[in-house]
Amino acid sequence: MVRSPLTPEERERGERLGRLLREARGARSMVEIAAVAGLSAETLRKIETGRAPTPAFFTVAALAGALGLSMDEIAVNCVPVPV
Repeated sequence: MVRSPLTPEERERGERLGRLLREARGARSMVEIAAVAGLSAETLRKIETGRAPTPAFFTVAALAGALGLSMDEIAVNCVPVPV
């Protein structure tokens, strides 16, 4: 299966998600948060840096739980602002 290229909006949404997760993580380590969420630290690193801009729903939900974020907060903060 060949994946379609991401749109600029999808890339921007991924960057917003990464920033939100980094800010919510604060001084806690990637390893700590990834372990609580049941993910690898490399997966979290890719999401935070925008290299994985479209993570699976349950991955985002696990990270939200580990960071004390609601899915509503994530949705509101990751929607691109119209220009």
